[in-house]
Amino acid sequence: MRAKKFKKRFYRDWVSSKKMFKQEVVVEETDLQILSDRPVEKGFIASRVRFYRDQIQEYINYKDRRFLTALKPLTVELNAPAIVKEMARQSKKADVGPMASVAGAIAGYLGKDLLRKGLKDVIVENGGDIFIKVSDPVNVGLYAGRSRLSGSLSLRIRPQDTPLGICASSGTVGHSLSFGRADIAIIIANNCVLADAAATATANRINSKSDLHKAIEYARSIKGIKGAVAIIGNNIASWGRVEFVK
Repeated sequence: MRAKKFKKRFYRDWVSSKKMFKQEVVVEETDLQILSDRPVEKGFIASRVRFYRDQIQEYINYKDRRFLTALKPLTVELNAPAIVKEMARQSKKADVGPMASVAGAIAGYLGKDLLRKGLKDVIVENGGDIFIKVSDPVNVGLYAGRSRLSGSLSLRIRPQDTPLGICASSGTVGHSLSFGRADIAIIIANNCVLADAAATATANRINSKSDLHKAIEYARSIKGIKGAVAIIGNNIASWGRVEFVK
């Protein structure tokens, strides 16, 4: 099982919050950055990530190998683990395979685990897919590869809008499978799993600047999406609860 990842993670410096503790945790292919209002034991984080990874991997190995490679939604067993059922449910809304949401799923489930431990502010970033719950506004920078817009814009996230999933997909950056050429497609949703699946689906629809409008309209049509941003080259389109800052 491979979670989505970018070649370099310098964009992590673009999630700005001076008040939060920062640490990185790697479990096999899952490479996380966690920001929180107080320190969290790495052992706890690693154990939860292994738990979710093992649940997904065991479902693939012993129940349905299609779960790993399917490019369209799948129906899963009623007794499947919660994270597997959630991936199947949310990917169906975006009309993509369940593994399109794996990075967002792990970020979102871990984020909720940390909130249950009593933390008030949590940001979990997993290969460009983010779960966020904060008490103060934070900025999340946009990395769009070679686009001139890359690094020049950030998303302003207001605490009253969190918890949120802020997930990204690209056809030009990283190793993740994409059928488009978007430099970045970003989806904002209350559900981090849905945000990841919808980001993949949106990026898949962008091969030129003429596709930006229809891709954003597609994202807008998915129930539960709060905002969307798409960039190809030096062209950008957005909709919904999106606030840009430079």
